[in-house]
Amino acid sequence: MTINCRGNLIDLSTPKVMGILNITPDSFFDGGKYKDKNAILKQVDKMLTEGATFIDVGAYSSRPGAAHISEQEELNRILPVVDLLVNNFPEIVISIDTFRSKVADATINSGAALINDISGGNMDDKMFETVAKLQVPYVLMHMLGTPQDMQKNPVYEDVTKEIISFFAAQLFKLHQLKLNDVIIDVGFGFGKTIAHNFEILKNLELFKSLDAPILAGVSRKSMLYKTLDVSAQEALNATTSANTIALLNGANILRVHDVKEAVEAVKIVEQVIG
Repeated sequence: MTINCRGNLIDLSTPKVMGILNITPDSFFDGGKYKDKNAILKQVDKMLTEGATFIDVGAYSSRPGAAHISEQEELNRILPVVDLLVNNFPEIVISIDTFRSKVADATINSGAALINDISGGNMDDKMFETVAKLQVPYVLMHMLGTPQDMQKNPVYEDVTKEIISFFAAQLFKLHQLKLNDVIIDVGFGFGKTIAHNFEILKNLELFKSLDAPILAGVSRKSMLYKTLDVSAQEALNATTSANTIALLNGANILRVHDVKEAVEAVKIVEQVIG
């Protein structure tokens, strides 16, 4: 199970770690921490040294109820950071966290390698044709609604079955466009209650029927810290526990704030099932 990132074939049969770099002022865990070049370079160097295969750069905050920003503002935030990273880390594999096709196009042309779309193609009808034209790996995520309204009252009859149906329909469209490398992300916390999130985590193995690599993004999310009645800052141990469950249930990529601990979880799980 490999994906092609700018000619670099990455084997996902051994799970990989994607480190999160939020360059937004209002992300739920690390908003505003990486505002200047030195802070960005230091954090990315740390994540790469600790074993991250991918660095996921996001300039649009998708936490529940986050402020909406314009496409131009997103481009103004993200393009200088892509340039900075490509120039300082020539081997870096950059993922771009965006739902906008123009941002996808501009960042890939600046040296990014894959697109991570929280909307699964639902917030920009040109996204699928854009990633197919670019022929880059695409993370297809499930979200109910938009970041502004997704947590107001998420309702499903059968959350696992409905998300599998969503993926099947979107994967069919992408395969019609001849896009080879599609990764699915169930979208923990994106239009789901805490109970929905844990049901999906328990059922993650069922998503393997879609024959696509699975990305799990549970890092420091409210499903964990609200369950334990702690803060996001205190949710590292819970994150490692949830990452371990995700790996045992078939996750191929862990998207995390804390790379070292995720890499360690992969190594331990590999000893059990590898």
